[in-house]
Amino acid sequence: MDMRISKVVYFERPGKDNTEEVLRLAKERSEELGIKDIVVASTTGYTARKATEYFNPQEYNLVIVTHCYGFREPNKNEFPENLRKDLEEKGVKVLTTTHALSGSVERAIRKQLGTWMPVEIIANTLRIFGEGMKVVVEIALMAADSGLLRTDRDVISIAGTGRGADTAVVLKPEYTFRFFDLRVKEIICMPRE
Repeated sequence: MDMRISKVVYFERPGKDNTEEVLRLAKERSEELGIKDIVVASTTGYTARKATEYFNPQEYNLVIVTHCYGFREPNKNEFPENLRKDLEEKGVKVLTTTHALSGSVERAIRKQLGTWMPVEIIANTLRIFGEGMKVVVEIALMAADSGLLRTDRDVISIAGTGRGADTAVVLKPEYTFRFFDLRVKEIICMPRE
């Protein structure tokens, strides 16, 4: 029987206070598995900055995924433009695009007509495991769709609840149109609450 034993870290609470430990654990696991593709959710840049301390963009394919434009306020993006330029100059890829599981036309239909659609049902099902679990899947889809992640090798996906990071997984990314072929292979860490 082939099997692998790996530890999973469970944080007592979700949120930003877990960011450093999430990144440390993700780096440790990336080294153990030889994974060089790292995708990280970052809204205001805090997690993006921290991620570059652990994942040198000269050694890793580091992809930062931001909120889409208009997420909080029309015609605005929360991710600082000067930070985007700085990260890109260092070799980090910064992706801003429509959210695969929560920024689509389906959300507009729900808001306008009060009808839940399949993609939002999928997003809410993933939230059973925590907000971070929904986002690690979502950002991997978005990065694959944009050509920033290959779909034939594992990646580490890092996200959180609100601000910062509290969830990290090893997964095989997939394109949005092949959503059901995406595989979460390992949970590195996540909050219990």
